[in-house]
Amino acid sequence: MVSNILDRISFVSLFLVIALLPAFFLPFTKIPIETSKGLLVVVGLVVSFLFWAVARFFDGRISLPKSFPLLAAFVIVLTFLLSASFAPSVRMSFFGTMFDVGTFWFMLACFFLMLISAVVIRDTRRALLLFLGVILFSVVVLIFQIFRLAMPEVLSLGILSLKTDNILGSWNALGIFVGLMGVVSLFALEFFQSSKRIKWVLRVFILVFMAFVAAVNFSLVWALLGVFALVIFIFKILSYSLERQREGSKPHFPLWPLVVVTLSLLFFMSGPLVKNFLPDRLGVVNVEVRPSLGTTMLIAKETLKKDPILGAGPNRFGEMWALHKPVSINFSQFWDMYFDFGSGLLPTLAVTTGILGILAWLAFFYLFFVSGMKSIFSTMKDGVNPETALFFLASLYLFIASFFYPVGAVLFLLAFAFAGVFIGLHAFAHPNGTVSVLFLDDPRKSFFYIIFLVLLMIVAVIISFKFVERFVSVSYFRKTLLVETIPIAEASIAKAVELNPNDLYLRTYAQVYLVKLNSQISENKSAGEGTDADLQVTFDQAVNGARLAISYNHTNYVNFRALGIVYDSAASLGVPGAYDKAIEAYQSASTLNPLNPGLKLSIARAYFASGKTKEAKDYAEQALVLKPDYLEVLIALSQIWQSEGGMEQARLYGQRALLLSPPNKDLTEYVNSLK
Repeated sequence: MVSNILDRISFVSLFLVIALLPAFFLPFTKIPIETSKGLLVVVGLVVSFLFWAVARFFDGRISLPKSFPLLAAFVIVLTFLLSASFAPSVRMSFFGTMFDVGTFWFMLACFFLMLISAVVIRDTRRALLLFLGVILFSVVVLIFQIFRLAMPEVLSLGILSLKTDNILGSWNALGIFVGLMGVVSLFALEFFQSSKRIKWVLRVFILVFMAFVAAVNFSLVWALLGVFALVIFIFKILSYSLERQREGSKPHFPLWPLVVVTLSLLFFMSGPLVKNFLPDRLGVVNVEVRPSLGTTMLIAKETLKKDPILGAGPNRFGEMWALHKPVSINFSQFWDMYFDFGSGLLPTLAVTTGILGILAWLAFFYLFFVSGMKSIFSTMKDGVNPETALFFLASLYLFIASFFYPVGAVLFLLAFAFAGVFIGLHAFAHPNGTVSVLFLDDPRKSFFYIIFLVLLMIVAVIISFKFVERFVSVSYFRKTLLVETIPIAEASIAKAVELNPNDLYLRTYAQVYLVKLNSQISENKSAGEGTDADLQVTFDQAVNGARLAISYNHTNYVNFRALGIVYDSAASLGVPGAYDKAIEAYQSASTLNPLNPGLKLSIARAYFASGKTKEAKDYAEQALVLKPDYLEVLIALSQIWQSEGGMEQARLYGQRALLLSPPNKDLTEYVNSLK
């Protein structure tokens, strides 16, 4: 039948999306890896859905799994829609910059991937093919990364720089993924009926995966690997007596899960000598900074005080971090960092979607866990359909990892994909597990359902087209950052903004014209009337870019700081009134990030440059209270006191600055000049 052929094409497209997701990227394009993967997901899902929808025109039947977890996941998407609709920056919460994790459209893609996986992968044969595909491409990723550890520059492919850079995500995310492959290989070894050769291959895979986990040296991975290996061990022991009762069954003791548990416990509890042995031999240095769970909960508490029901809005954790971060962060070297995520992805989503979002997630995980446990016990009792339990454990592993770590787009999408496969296998294996609608036998039904499918297809095509537009904008944006001539940078950033207007592009737009303004002034020391007009146009473009960034997202302090920098630079060039506008912009930024001493210092410098030393001194003192070891603030205070004739105070601040930076020759000469 034609519908069967179309369904196969739909499956192939979905198979390529899920299996290729860890390995897919576009080499030598300078396009970020997660952005490339977003293109694969959007285009692949749209193609899969289109062929599935056309197939329904031929057989006249729509079959969907009757699943409470799937319904709960849909409620999560509705929660994100509501939260984004009432967010202060709607466009940032809906779209972000480019397929941002945590936006409404990203969560919609996660749900759609889950739904399509549940509908298309409905039998064990397709599930096994997908499992083999994921294992195969994960091995490809692993082999590539092993060779890259030996030849990082040769295998940079124009997009990877550090040794720990990889084609999946962060170094720790790669470790989590490799740990997942170890878990699913261990489960397949114990519960799948396969030949001795296949079992030996799985054992080799487990050893290789564990060796790579040791190279990553991430404690969370060892904890997850150990716990899930222990779960597999317990389930195998529980099914031991049932295996003996089955005719022709040869039960065996689950030695390999016990070995994995033991090794995981050893590495998890051992000291640096054991943990760092392999990373030191490979020359791997992995430093990753993120807020702790306690700090993330603090941000959540402060955010929910103001917006308890719907939260701050999707994709706005960074702004909540700037507004509510603890003052103690100023005593670390990360005081001026902008964190998009908290300690984990799921806690971050709790901050951004409020109590309604938290309840939706809890309902989903409860229903998902209950359905999964029923599937596992059914597998133990009947010894059939281990694929269903496999995909449940794989998805559960990734969801748990998402609570403790910001796993990134790839692993979170895979979590929903595996959950969808589990839901499809679980539902279609039961007689009453699906909801089917026949619509070709009734003209009224035919008209309604055909129109509905056509509208969905049109929406899918429009969304994919808009995403491709945004994807193309990335190449122009990257070109802006890499070119060396201002005219090419102007043209590139203008095209990027035209295709995908967002605050990041608009801030870059302002920076390009600020560079152009400085270049014009340096090239035309004695400017004529025409040159003055050109300078004014360039300055207006820079201001306009920063103001449009604020218009796009007026709750991000970075946009106001960008406007302040533009006016600050213009004031140093003699533009009248620019210092006042720079101060106004910096103060707006400081309101959104009240504990940032750098913004206080910027205000102090602007006041000092405009001759208002009292105000400059006040803001500099505020910055020093927030960060007592801030070298630049001490120097600024010394200069302010020197301008007022307070040489004793100027020397004291200068000497304090010199204690923080003894080798600084320029600072030493400055302090000596104050004597």
